[in-house]
Amino acid sequence: MVTTLVKQSLFPEFETMERRFRRMFEGIPLMPAFLPQTVTPAADVYETPKELVVELEVPGYEQKELGLEISDHTLTVTGMREEVKEESEKTFRIHERLERTFERTFVLPPEVDGEHITAQFEKGVLKVHAPKLAMSKQRKVEIGT
Repeated sequence: MVTTLVKQSLFPEFETMERRFRRMFEGIPLMPAFLPQTVTPAADVYETPKELVVELEVPGYEQKELGLEISDHTLTVTGMREEVKEESEKTFRIHERLERTFERTFVLPPEVDGEHITAQFEKGVLKVHAPKLAMSKQRKVEIGT
């Protein structure tokens, strides 16, 4: 059984358009100002026989700046760090680092046990472990007379 995790978006068509715009202007040294500069953490999602694992790269964030919320088989990861004021006047040509805040949402498959989800944070990677529920195995039932 294959289950797909979906990145939640109100307008998924706009995400596709944004990716195409970014690819179109990739070679130009100055990114056009009209393109949005939001960056979300890169994620890997994989499945083992016993659990589903979501790994997010969140370099520059500390454990206390990250949050996890589970509601109705929806996993929401948030990050919020304090803005560091710099005295230099920088003009960014490319700005791809994670912003001060981010939110990434995943819809978990129904066979995941939402009550026993755990998470670890190490070396800029947040790893969320979602154990699978013990599914009953298919068996034959004798029909009586």
